[in-house]
Amino acid sequence: MKKTLVALCGLIAALALFGIMGLTFVDVLGRKFLSGSIPGALELTEILMVVVIFTSLPLVALSGEHVVFDSLDRWLPAGVRRVQQALMELLSACAMAGLAWLMWGKAGDLMSYGETTSQLKMPLGAFVYLMSVLLVLAALAHLVVLLSPVPVHHAGAPEDGRAAST
Repeated sequence: MKKTLVALCGLIAALALFGIMGLTFVDVLGRKFLSGSIPGALELTEILMVVVIFTSLPLVALSGEHVVFDSLDRWLPAGVRRVQQALMELLSACAMAGLAWLMWGKAGDLMSYGETTSQLKMPLGAFVYLMSVLLVLAALAHLVVLLSPVPVHHAGAPEDGRAAST
């Protein structure tokens, strides 16, 4: 399940990033040689950036690559660090789930109002629903790391990625 999630989120993020690159390239060529840009290119770039960022959240959580403040860790015993890290994973999971819940409600509001992007008239609520679902996946990823810590920034986690036996 974890491998499927990593592969799927990685593929979606990579495709969105490639889309941004291709869109920007063609848009610049159009402005340079045809004196006009692609209609809605900025909107598409913004939406694709949202996709890149929100599909990356579960990937960052699962690999333990998020930003940490660890300047005091060398003075804390390993047991205290494990408890601290478990609490942070739990807090992160709750924060991501809470944001997902709020965004789900906002997406419903946007859909009921019929809000769309200004140029391409794409429904904004659909993208906010996507963001909400990806936040749920990020919350689940933090819970996975809580139950099976990864070696990066996690005291006592085995280097081969298996759960530590207690």
